[in-house]
Amino acid sequence: MSDAFVVVSSLSFSWPDDTPVFDGLSFTVGAGRTGLVAPNGAGKSTLLKLIAGELKPRGGSVSVEGVVGYLPQTLPLVGDLTVAEVLGIAPIIQALNAIESGDVAEEHFTTVGDDWDIEERTTAQLDRLGLGGLEFGRRLSTLSGGQVISLGLAAQLLKRPDVLLLDEPTNNLDLVARRNLYDVLADWNGCLLLVSHDRVLLDQMDRIAELDRGELRSYGGNFTAYEEAVRVEREVAEKNVRNAEAEVKREKRELQQARERAARRASQASRNLSNAGLPRIFAGNMKRGAQESAGRANEMHTSRVSDAKARLDEAGRAVRDDQKIALQLPGTNVPAGRTLFLGEGLEVSLGDRKIFESLDFTIRGPERIALTGPNGAGKSTLLRLINDDLEPDAGLLKRADGRIAYLSQRLDLLDLDRTVIENLTTFAPTMLEADRMNLLARFLFRGPRIHLPVGVLSGGERLRATLACVLYAEPAPQLLLLDEPTNNLDLVSVSQLESALDAYEGAFVVVSHDERFLAEINVSRWLRLKDGQLLETAAPDRD
Repeated sequence: MSDAFVVVSSLSFSWPDDTPVFDGLSFTVGAGRTGLVAPNGAGKSTLLKLIAGELKPRGGSVSVEGVVGYLPQTLPLVGDLTVAEVLGIAPIIQALNAIESGDVAEEHFTTVGDDWDIEERTTAQLDRLGLGGLEFGRRLSTLSGGQVISLGLAAQLLKRPDVLLLDEPTNNLDLVARRNLYDVLADWNGCLLLVSHDRVLLDQMDRIAELDRGELRSYGGNFTAYEEAVRVEREVAEKNVRNAEAEVKREKRELQQARERAARRASQASRNLSNAGLPRIFAGNMKRGAQESAGRANEMHTSRVSDAKARLDEAGRAVRDDQKIALQLPGTNVPAGRTLFLGEGLEVSLGDRKIFESLDFTIRGPERIALTGPNGAGKSTLLRLINDDLEPDAGLLKRADGRIAYLSQRLDLLDLDRTVIENLTTFAPTMLEADRMNLLARFLFRGPRIHLPVGVLSGGERLRATLACVLYAEPAPQLLLLDEPTNNLDLVSVSQLESALDAYEGAFVVVSHDERFLAEINVSRWLRLKDGQLLETAAPDRD
């Protein structure tokens, strides 16, 4: 494969309402695997669309060498398409079938071109992505969301692209499908530009490109190396700020001392001139000279203070925003061994499909449970059962007294039309107003941002607002249910969620395929849901 690359020069782009996204952005992407990271809203997906040619820049240029494969975050596919149509091979297969039937029309050979082995190549590609046995005529509407994503990736790989652009390719993939994707990309030797919050996948990258404040910076190595580089940068920047602050104080002190010395000298000189009985003109000249000398000294020290402040401002701009949240949640404590949920012989059917049959499940405080399993196994259904959103067809259910909080993938607990602080007031009505404001500040809502309607918040902000309301609710929840909580969150928001769960002292059940996230939240019990049954498993090997 050629040494494919992307060149972006002085790129500018704005939305139709003139909201700027990029202004004069320039960078290149060479061969190898590059992970693109940035907070939500920074323009990662927009940048991929510009490179793919789906959006046109307002100014500047984008050039791509070779064939481009692009997998967007949301696939524009309709349910009546067949697998072959999604893969883009339907016309070739039809032509091959016609030729095999004896139709030797020239247009069939033109359609086939060099793709005489298309069925074999396609089958091999589907096998690698865990889609073995998928019939080419099967309709898209019969596939799971994860299968559709994997199918979309297969379609791009079949193009034999020189440049591959992937936007959050592991969203909606179960653990098996994720690992298949990891294996495929581990063998990739072209130019890959990947947007993802999947830290396991980002650790396979050759370099990390960080989109920050309208600039793209490249760091050699994988995501773990990038995190270390950022940590060192932050330490150096913070040290530079401390040194610059000390310099400003020193220069201000020296300026004040210089002014005091000048004032003392002026006073002393005035008395000396008066006592010396010198002529008025001569005395005036000496006084003006002393004033000019004092003025020059004052100007020099003032300039040095100004320079020191400028260096402090520059050092401050180099410091990254620390968006960590630190919490203490003693109100969520649950006594060890207390039964919070008991289900015996549970049976649930959705339509004609039986989800659970004779399922037994117990949650005791303060267990930290990871619920895994393939897509469609019934993990979200089980959370709805625990939360009393769904009644079983048969079986025994018991819930302990105490609040259960359910954070769905949609983060839909809060009233979107009410402000952040109004929502918190609903969840914690007896909390003092000053305490509410202090609490929201710990969740990084300060000043006017506490008065924003929840509906206008970014995904990460909505997560923080939801966590503040849920974790400090009255009464505090003793059991948390989380359904794919890291989907669509940026890396900073995932870290904030990990911090909140680390401080939480109750029990939780979390459904997630994010291995790194599960490793960070101190899971104490691992369960796998398969074929309607729960199986106790060991913690997965992170290697």
